[in-house]
Amino acid sequence: MTSLERNNVKVLGAGEQAMVFVHGFGCDQHMWRLVAPAFESYYRTVLLDLVGAGQSALAAYDPARYATLQAHADDILAVLAELNLRDVVLVGHSVSAMIVMLAAIEEPERVARLVFVAPSPRYLNDGGYTGGFEPADIDELLEAMDSNYLGWSGSITPVIMGHPERPELAQELNNSFCRTDPTIARHFARVTFLSDNRADLPRLRRPSLIVQCAYDALAPRAVGDYLHRQLPGSTLVVIDTSGHCPHLSAPKATIGAIEHFLAVEPA
Repeated sequence: MTSLERNNVKVLGAGEQAMVFVHGFGCDQHMWRLVAPAFESYYRTVLLDLVGAGQSALAAYDPARYATLQAHADDILAVLAELNLRDVVLVGHSVSAMIVMLAAIEEPERVARLVFVAPSPRYLNDGGYTGGFEPADIDELLEAMDSNYLGWSGSITPVIMGHPERPELAQELNNSFCRTDPTIARHFARVTFLSDNRADLPRLRRPSLIVQCAYDALAPRAVGDYLHRQLPGSTLVVIDTSGHCPHLSAPKATIGAIEHFLAVEPA
């Protein structure tokens, strides 16, 4: 099986430089449908599903291999190698912001710049660091997933999405969560919510954009400010919206932030 088959890779667009979109937890490449097409006239857009998500090769999900985010980063690098791509723009949402960052650190020659949408290097509060969750919060979240995954997804997706006045957004996210294999989702959730990539941040040597939502229950404003301080050459844009998925709830603002970053930042 090739890496393109394993990750259900789709290549669109007309540009010479590639732009690779990587989805977050419980989602798949379809979640980029409101943002990625805006760049197809200028970039070769690459969409993929993380192993264990969407139409990826679910049988390839080995819990031992995917016990860290680095394995997903290695998968992305394998896709870039198979497509013979260099100087790409990597776009990652939520946990995949750290996944694409790890890929850029490992093979910086393949990456020109990065876009982090609602990123977090650490979800747990830790000393003077504000991640948004206490250890008991994460324990409760994981226990709820273990006992009743579908019930958990129905209760958590409105919190993640925000915008209670637009219930269709939370419903779409919940449908995506429900399509995910519960066993894989529970494992990936543990890897995600217990990860800590703060020490990796100073190792990134490429320009990056941090797209932060003003009101985000999963990645509060303090997280965006922290990332901006720790990431060399980073740009922080705060979108005046709620929730953790601005590419769904505020696609025009998300596109505008990315377009401005790509126009003004040198490759």
